[in-house]
Amino acid sequence: MSELITAELVDLGLSAGTKEAAARSLAERMAALGRVTDLDGFLADVAAREAQMPTGLDGGIGIPHCRSAHVTEPTLAFGRSAARIDFGAPDGPADLIFLIAAPDGADSDHLTILSSLARQLMRQEFTDALRSADSAEAVAALIRGDEPALPDPGDPAAEEVAEVLAASEALAGRAAPEAPADLADAEVLAPPEAPEVLADRETLAASEVPADPVAPLVPASPDTLAAPKTSATPTDPTDPATPESSEPFRIVAVTSCPTGIAHTYMAAEALEQAARAAGVVFAVETQGSAGFTKLDARTIAAADGVIFAHDVEVRERARFAGKPTVDVGVKAGVNRPAELIAELREMAAVAPATVRAAAPMDTAAAPEDGFATRLRTWLMTGVSYMVPFVAAGGLLIALAFAIGGYQIDKAPSVAAHFAWTESASWAALFFQTGGAAFAFLVPVLAGYIAYGMADRPGLVPGFVGGSIALTVNAGFLGGLIAGLLAGGAVLAVQRVGVPPVLRGIMPVVVIPLISSAVVGFLMFLVVGKPVASLQKALTDWLSGLSGANAVVLGVVLGLMMCFDLGGPLNKCAYAFAVGGLADPNDGSLKVMAAVMAAGMVPPLAMALATTVRGRLFTKAERENGKAAWVLGASFITEGAIPFAAADPLRVIPSAMAGGAVTGALSMAFDCTLRAPHGGVFVVPLIGAPFLYLLAIAAGVAVSAASVIVLKGLRKPEPETGEALVAA
Repeated sequence: MSELITAELVDLGLSAGTKEAAARSLAERMAALGRVTDLDGFLADVAAREAQMPTGLDGGIGIPHCRSAHVTEPTLAFGRSAARIDFGAPDGPADLIFLIAAPDGADSDHLTILSSLARQLMRQEFTDALRSADSAEAVAALIRGDEPALPDPGDPAAEEVAEVLAASEALAGRAAPEAPADLADAEVLAPPEAPEVLADRETLAASEVPADPVAPLVPASPDTLAAPKTSATPTDPTDPATPESSEPFRIVAVTSCPTGIAHTYMAAEALEQAARAAGVVFAVETQGSAGFTKLDARTIAAADGVIFAHDVEVRERARFAGKPTVDVGVKAGVNRPAELIAELREMAAVAPATVRAAAPMDTAAAPEDGFATRLRTWLMTGVSYMVPFVAAGGLLIALAFAIGGYQIDKAPSVAAHFAWTESASWAALFFQTGGAAFAFLVPVLAGYIAYGMADRPGLVPGFVGGSIALTVNAGFLGGLIAGLLAGGAVLAVQRVGVPPVLRGIMPVVVIPLISSAVVGFLMFLVVGKPVASLQKALTDWLSGLSGANAVVLGVVLGLMMCFDLGGPLNKCAYAFAVGGLADPNDGSLKVMAAVMAAGMVPPLAMALATTVRGRLFTKAERENGKAAWVLGASFITEGAIPFAAADPLRVIPSAMAGGAVTGALSMAFDCTLRAPHGGVFVVPLIGAPFLYLLAIAAGVAVSAASVIVLKGLRKPEPETGEALVAA
């Protein structure tokens, strides 16, 4: 934190009695150096931040802070109070007070200062040194890291620390310092009482030096954590009767707090220190306000357990599925880390071995996956987030048409005219609300495609690109392309090497700025107009669909809807149909009708088959068949998945045959549909409803007959209970 604090900004005899007086006393020192231009204005900003949440931390620490237009450069002032001042910490008043000031708009500076300071404050040596220092110059140097205390030359840890740092610095292409930059770092890397925690020299030399200033300090590369284990059952090092395991226990953790600043990093630091003391290999993911870097999937897969110390929802929590987990608030991670580690070890000791399998999402995101697999995952991410908007908006529009007729789209804004007793006003309200939801389809699709590619930093350029796609009339296809461009732009920016001190501003300022500018340029000036022309051509083609062409398209859509029963092909067909509803015409309404009809066939067919020839199905399948009636009628194709999973070679071809028949007949009958979801419950909104139901019935009959015939060709295996009775 060089240049943030000088001796003039240190008060070792702070005499204030309240937190307001303490803030004023330290702020006056900032103002005297020209770093605060308006003292009262700055203090008002400090008070406003303090009103949001107390800034006191356990251990006698207060960190009042704010961003203010009255600050010229990031600044830190320190005061030491013998009388102690109440900053709202649970364990009482504070004697160490840090006032942090950041210029307005410099959010990254603010977060970087706070997160770095929070981790330092978790080190007992650091706070002890602050309390015992006898000069302002020494305190300022200690906070800046200019004059750290070093291990005693005779300490056996000193030589080992020097070797570790030399290997790490050599890997990074830098000359190794003669001694570590901070005593706390030295003890973290090589605690004399637990040297076995360190990786051996060859493993360390093969690992990378973390570039993130708040990355885990334990030298645990993915390869180190993923090393083969020789013992499946972890041991408790605190039990003297327990033999020492040949492999260390492995833990991964996630820490987060509402502001994503102090407690996030303090919990991470506390858990790291407790892990070293317990002889545990540890890696942590800090989900702070400036974004987060995900733990490697191999690191998670190799872990014996997980600790969540959080006050906000853990992002992408499914990555840790299947692991023994201790789930607590972030303050528990700060105050009792050793207890959490012990609790996790006890939990893992009695957990079945199967819980250590990699989570499904880890496998899906494996580095060796090909581009096609990853592209499908990205697109499916966008579609999955888009579907709730489709369902809400589409059903509201359908309800509006049912109440007010198709002319309701000409109604004036309900903000200007609404009559509580008129059905037309309510219909207009539903239509305009549904239209507002539909307006998000393309931006949400693009935003979450980019999110699937580049995580949270992809959201801003993705939404921007999706909005531009609507502006240039590129429609649904434009949204797809905008999402891919946004994700690619973010990934490209993230590949640019930056100094560690600048990493905090990357996800907050630099990445959104550059990626949005790149996407805007490409969408407005390069790809937008060609895609808009293609979208218009597709719309015109759908408008002119008739005869054999329409039937062939219906067959193709029916096959896609029933091939993977809610998987990528099913979602692609559905997304194609929904995209047409954004600018509806006769052809796009026919496509929507065919897609929904075909999607209802598989679960309804399995329900019918289990009713007609139940002996061909297991007891569990017969029970699933009862639920499949409702799922199929509601257009939930996934209702057939239990049947396909048990017998895919018979169920899937049968479902596809019925879907193709239904899709073809729906097109041939010129059925139309304005609602994107709803199943039989939106039949009144369907053009030619009786013919539509006939098309569904025909497909269900074909699928049910096919699966019955195919299953009847083989002798069914008796169920366990039946076999026991026969015996």
